[in-house]
Amino acid sequence: MSKPEKAQKQRKRKGLPPMADVADRHQLYEMSVQSVETEVEFLGDTYRSVRGRPAISLREDFCGTAAAACEWIKVNPEHTAIGIDIDGEVLEWGLNHHIAKLDDAGRARLRIVEDDVLHAEVEPVDILTAFNFSYWIFKTRDSLRNYFAIARDGLKDDGLFFIDAFGGSEAHDVMEEETEHDGFTYIWQQGSFDPITHDLSCYIHFEFPDGSRLKRAFSYHWRLWMLPELQELLTEAGFSNVTVYWQQEDDDDDEEEGDFEPATRGEPDPAWIAYIVAEK
Repeated sequence: MSKPEKAQKQRKRKGLPPMADVADRHQLYEMSVQSVETEVEFLGDTYRSVRGRPAISLREDFCGTAAAACEWIKVNPEHTAIGIDIDGEVLEWGLNHHIAKLDDAGRARLRIVEDDVLHAEVEPVDILTAFNFSYWIFKTRDSLRNYFAIARDGLKDDGLFFIDAFGGSEAHDVMEEETEHDGFTYIWQQGSFDPITHDLSCYIHFEFPDGSRLKRAFSYHWRLWMLPELQELLTEAGFSNVTVYWQQEDDDDDEEEGDFEPATRGEPDPAWIAYIVAEK
């Protein structure tokens, strides 16, 4: 009998449901995908480097659980943040698990808006982010350019817009990749890719020691955008300067796990992640 089968049998004997049935998909996502501490540090350091002053205000589009917005609030008592997302369920989870942990002063500096990022009316900010490839829901040049123009309008005069992207030859593959974590396995599946349209469907699954699976905990139906396209569209949307931040090689182990730095040329890595920073 395999270890998962033994674990499943033990849970049944104790009257416990399969681990997947009681798993919290948002918690698992944050444990396996997000690193908001690193993300917030990158935002602050990059803004100061580009603008010569510290950023104070942040807007997190497609904020989900608002983990990054809450982290931004926590690192500096002067920081303010706005989180915007159309999904009330995920915002409610963030309210109970992140916002509730802020003190009264922190909560007063955070504003959560349940709305479409295309229509939300909020004050301009120093930094606006659209991370985790969320803006890839816009599948045409016109719709993405329109969102970029709206993001630009949401910035102060010296504001910066941050997005991320991934690519490389493996981004075109239909595949599954497993990553072991403490108590569960994170599974990234690229379920389909159309080379004509660049439509890409991806799923996140979680597997547990008892063999149970939380299937399609998250589903994404995107267009796989390329870096030249994104730079062109940001420029067309009115941004004055657009810079790719490419991950550098770590000097210790020769793997691409170093810091992200401005670059005009990149290596043909089969799987890369990059940031783009657009100046208003």
